[in-house]
Amino acid sequence: MFDTIKILDKLYSIFLSEKTKKKIEKVILYVALLGFIVHLGLIYLSKFNVITFVSELDLLTNPISAIYTPFSFILVYEVYLLIYYLPKSFTTYITKQYEIITLILIRKLFKDLSEIKLTSNWFEIKGDLQFTYDILASIILFYLIFQFQKQGKIKIKYKDRIVDRIDRFIERKKLIAIFLVPTFFIMAIITLITWSAGLSNTSNTISGFETINNLFFDEFFTVLILVDVVILLVSFFYTDKFHKIIRNSGFVVSTILIRMSFGVSGLVSTILIIAAVLFGLTIILIHNKYENSLNDISD
Repeated sequence: MFDTIKILDKLYSIFLSEKTKKKIEKVILYVALLGFIVHLGLIYLSKFNVITFVSELDLLTNPISAIYTPFSFILVYEVYLLIYYLPKSFTTYITKQYEIITLILIRKLFKDLSEIKLTSNWFEIKGDLQFTYDILASIILFYLIFQFQKQGKIKIKYKDRIVDRIDRFIERKKLIAIFLVPTFFIMAIITLITWSAGLSNTSNTISGFETINNLFFDEFFTVLILVDVVILLVSFFYTDKFHKIIRNSGFVVSTILIRMSFGVSGLVSTILIIAAVLFGLTIILIHNKYENSLNDISD
């Protein structure tokens, strides 16, 4: 038993320590900068017909779309941060889910911005109209996430017996986090190989960079749903409080709504994303009020 705990602690320090986080952050920043320069270079090489095999890619037609690439690497780092914060703070873990889907929306704005048509018929052009929906949704999501973080930072006083239960619950979440790091790494590699295989198949239309990210984040949120369900079930061992169960269940529903947004497009997808974050905010607001009312009664 001692050896197992020792191994898990070692793995946790390798994958999810503060030192590892800083190293990954530095690497991602350098890779994001390099990716931006390479993407920008490919755009101009394609523009001057120096290379032609990537001319069908939508993301190689306008220099503004080069911003899409560093944002994609930033999203990879956000995925790591989500796993990093899972054992430390469940609300921060959920916040990271919301930040990731918002960054995906922002990244899409950069791509759409490079293809926007400035005409007097703005609200009659489907692409321009969707751009308007997305930019408004980004502002709404930014505010909702801000409110969610405020609610997540509210400190609740716990008795010693409950603190002991929380510590054991954290240990279980550490185990889940250790499992998630290689899982998402393998998922990213498989997605990259799949996309590369499609890129090399010249008989079909070349797929854009958006395809690889949609594939990854589609599966990514599917796994997160399973993780949230596992956390919900594990939480039953440490608490039987109704409001805790409802909170954790509500976060599962919120993640499912985000996952559903990948299966649709246009305004419906945007509405689902906003509904997911708004539902999560409502759940945590009610949970905190419930918790405070119980504390007032016990005092």
